[in-house]
Amino acid sequence: MFLLLSIILLAGIITAIGLFYYVFSIPEPEGMSLAHWPQTFTNNFSSWTTYENGELSIEQIGLDWLDEYGLWIQFLDESGQEIFSYQKPAGYPEKYSASELLALSSSDYQNGYTVFVNSLEDSDEICSYCIGFPYDIGKYMLHYNGSRISRLSPVARRIILAALSALMIIVLVYGFWLSRKLSGITKNIKNISLRAYRPLQENGMFGEIYSALNKMDRDIRRADQISNETETMRREWIANITHDLKTPLSPIKGYAELLSDSSDKEKQTVQEYGSIILKNINHTEHLINDLKLTYQLDSGSMPFHPKKVRITRCVKEWIIDMINDPAFEGRDIIFESMIPEQSADIDPELLRRAVTNLITNALLHNTADTKVSVLLDADKSGGILLHVRDNGRGLDESEQEKLFERYYRGTNTKEKPEGSGLGLAIARQIAALHGGEITVKSQIGMGTEFIIHVPCENEEAAY
Repeated sequence: MFLLLSIILLAGIITAIGLFYYVFSIPEPEGMSLAHWPQTFTNNFSSWTTYENGELSIEQIGLDWLDEYGLWIQFLDESGQEIFSYQKPAGYPEKYSASELLALSSSDYQNGYTVFVNSLEDSDEICSYCIGFPYDIGKYMLHYNGSRISRLSPVARRIILAALSALMIIVLVYGFWLSRKLSGITKNIKNISLRAYRPLQENGMFGEIYSALNKMDRDIRRADQISNETETMRREWIANITHDLKTPLSPIKGYAELLSDSSDKEKQTVQEYGSIILKNINHTEHLINDLKLTYQLDSGSMPFHPKKVRITRCVKEWIIDMINDPAFEGRDIIFESMIPEQSADIDPELLRRAVTNLITNALLHNTADTKVSVLLDADKSGGILLHVRDNGRGLDESEQEKLFERYYRGTNTKEKPEGSGLGLAIARQIAALHGGEITVKSQIGMGTEFIIHVPCENEEAAY
């Protein structure tokens, strides 16, 4: 604001100076001169002229100046009769009366010239002269009460001095005020970094700056909150994944010790122990693979090999494989396609992982009688829409907001401890890798629906 006021003041001063020279200056051969220059030149011309005993003498330098500036001159005796002229234009008389000479001294621009009159004061005889200037110069005389002006001068000086003092005081006060405000802004910026900032009222000259500082503080605090929540979830996830890894390792170790203790175990018992060990090894392998995959996707190091496949056939085979999985024996999983067979440019192994993660999530975190349906459809642009729906317990809004966050395992992990907490995050990363996205719609008691959208061109089916 101080800088703006300074710029306005400087612009006003420059404008005033420019306007002054525009009104009160005239061009002449040597450049620009103030408009009173012709009168000064006329008065000074007498120094180059003498008039004695009726004889007029003009120094050559005076005539040279007349030639230089394109001027004319006319000398008159006591009776107003011309005694000498130089370059006088036609139309000017050779004799003037006293009233005409007086009128000529105050005349305006006429016939292409403005005429100025003076007399030779050092001469014993009266001699007047007129000089014509080719400039349109206004002549105005200001009359004032001299005695009052002399009395007013000390008062004017005091007023000017007081005004300047007041201006300096105002500038100093404003400078200190501005410095204090800027110091406060600097302090508040430092407080933001120290997390000790208090919101400011967004008004006054610095309202926009205060508003920006308040917004910055809110954004930083929100980022801190998200970071703390993420760190908390990460710590909980590490604790959970550690526990989940120990859970299958304990029976593996236990049954392996039982097998190694004696060699007279029945074949059926050995097979039973072996199946338990294999089951837990598979579970451990699944946890490790999830952990490896999510970081490969996150770092961009996951191999991505898209190819043209028959999408309906692929999804159908994925569903059949899940139905035939003993872990989901007796569960209600159905598949329906709303589009004719078409080819899609996808990585079938990765997209299969995303779809099976969604189905597995629906089966594990709902009751055994929950129905899961997979619907294959297309959008208006020909992209693939994969709907995974269930009629389970549903999710509230807070769960839906955190559902795709890494490490999040939902609110019922104690009842259903299976899983790594990475399945949905992996599904979202795979959808993004295909240039698509995954969304969720859910209501408590009404079930949940996940939608994977993968853009692709509608082409003839691949074989």
